[in-house]
Amino acid sequence: MNWQCGKLAAAAAAGMLMLAGCSGNAAGPAAGDSHSSPANPVQGMRSQPSPSFPSPGRAAAALRRGQTSLGTVVVNGQGMTVYVFDKDAANSGTSACTGPCLTFWPPVKATAGTPQATGVTGTVGTITLPNGTRQLTLNGLPLYTYAADAKTGDTSGQGNQGFGAAWWVVGPDGRKVSSSQSPSPSPYTGQGY
Repeated sequence: MNWQCGKLAAAAAAGMLMLAGCSGNAAGPAAGDSHSSPANPVQGMRSQPSPSFPSPGRAAAALRRGQTSLGTVVVNGQGMTVYVFDKDAANSGTSACTGPCLTFWPPVKATAGTPQATGVTGTVGTITLPNGTRQLTLNGLPLYTYAADAKTGDTSGQGNQGFGAAWWVVGPDGRKVSSSQSPSPSPYTGQGY
């Protein structure tokens, strides 16, 4: 073996030893190690998926259960309470909330593919709005969020009479929850909506 090859072989062997020394026990020091904590602060930490985001390869649930002051209700993928509108007819394929109504009651949008639901036993489907947006439905009724709900768990749209009919949160079985929580008066009552 010539001098250059010997030097290259020695460097490769040293590199292998360094790699072997760098691989540690991810759960912490092995029995008999004198270290009370790993020298590398990242060593010993386990990689776990964030509870806020789906694991790679798994789609986020478009609908799931959530806890509110009204009990367990259906929420969207971001945890916001969803509502049904008394003007909508189940399985009609259309939404009665149009124009200015959509500013205050945005449709729960469906992503491409089959909508995923976690803990929801009602029948999940979609309709296509005139602008091409796919809106999620539950037991044939279009679903909406309420613009005045600021955070997860808010149900300020419950019993609201805006745009000519009442709005209700929905239970996991797809039935509207008609118990009311003293909703704030709607600014849209009596304005021809």
